[in-house]
Amino acid sequence: MGLITSKINRRRLAGVLGIAGVGAAASAVAPAGFGVAYSDAAKAAANAAATASDPHAGMAAQSSDQAMSVDEMDKMHEAGVKAFPAKTAGLGGQPLPFELDGDVKVFKLSCGVIQWEYSPGKTAEAFAYNGVVPGPEIRVTEGDKVRVIVDNIDLPQSTAVHFHGLVLPNAMDGVPFMTQPPIKPGETFTYEFPIREGNAGSHMYHSHHNSAEQVSKGMLGPFIIEPKDPARRPTFDKEYTLILNDGPIGGFTINGKGFPATAPLTAKKGERILVRYMNEGQMIHPMHLHGMPQTVIAQDGYLLPQPYKADTVAADPGQRIDVLVDATEPGVWAYHCHILSHAESQHGMFGMVTALIVEE
Repeated sequence: MGLITSKINRRRLAGVLGIAGVGAAASAVAPAGFGVAYSDAAKAAANAAATASDPHAGMAAQSSDQAMSVDEMDKMHEAGVKAFPAKTAGLGGQPLPFELDGDVKVFKLSCGVIQWEYSPGKTAEAFAYNGVVPGPEIRVTEGDKVRVIVDNIDLPQSTAVHFHGLVLPNAMDGVPFMTQPPIKPGETFTYEFPIREGNAGSHMYHSHHNSAEQVSKGMLGPFIIEPKDPARRPTFDKEYTLILNDGPIGGFTINGKGFPATAPLTAKKGERILVRYMNEGQMIHPMHLHGMPQTVIAQDGYLLPQPYKADTVAADPGQRIDVLVDATEPGVWAYHCHILSHAESQHGMFGMVTALIVEE
């Protein structure tokens, strides 16, 4: 399983959307107007990450644009929707294979600098694990013994890895000068720890050295712990992980991509999906699903004593929120962060926007 657990048939998607040109548009570069929105979002997020004072800074830049006609604005909005889901290079969050050393599961992470395409034709410098943003998914089970070998191949600075949400021995906590030396360029560090029973759920791993820069530039990934007894967790048909981030890579992203390059979630009518929100950014992101409620079942990996329903679920920085969605309503349903400057401008939708597609 990975960030997206089912493949999308693009011809079928075009029919569902009712847009004959989805296939062609998806392979083309988004219209020039989207570049303004992405650029403003990136500048706003980078500034907010530095000052932690104004999460809506992009609005001022947008208001300075020259007025456009009704038809011009509508055309830009339409072009973005027709381009969705747009093709880009690179796919993060896929399952990371492991090797067995006796009874120890061994995972390997390499740290390096790449150019990451977050939207069609638009790239940004990223600090990446194994060459992708987000980093590959590490998935284990309660009771496993785990070893993670981290090789700082060519970052221009030292780094370290913190396993966010895991209950670990102190020496494996990944905080330079507190629990370990920093991993300097060209050096390797090995983390080894047991997976505690009771620690199942949605967790993350990320840099804990110059983290405001390193995490916002891509040094993050999902760490999923399966329960030893699956009956302890609710059942579902499909699962998706949505890693939310804000910063220099495209401003606002879901799984390292900004709309229209985000991937849709799909389900057949009657299926139940599990969505794992992981907020690796420095801003709150309230995720709103149109058409169907979300049942919130877990926070930070721990099942809630009383699940509840909501159409907008806020994830604070560092939080993981698990929700179940019963796909009862066929159609293409917008799915986005409801801080509107993270998702839409006069140039159209961008950033933290995707869709849930429910088919008959």
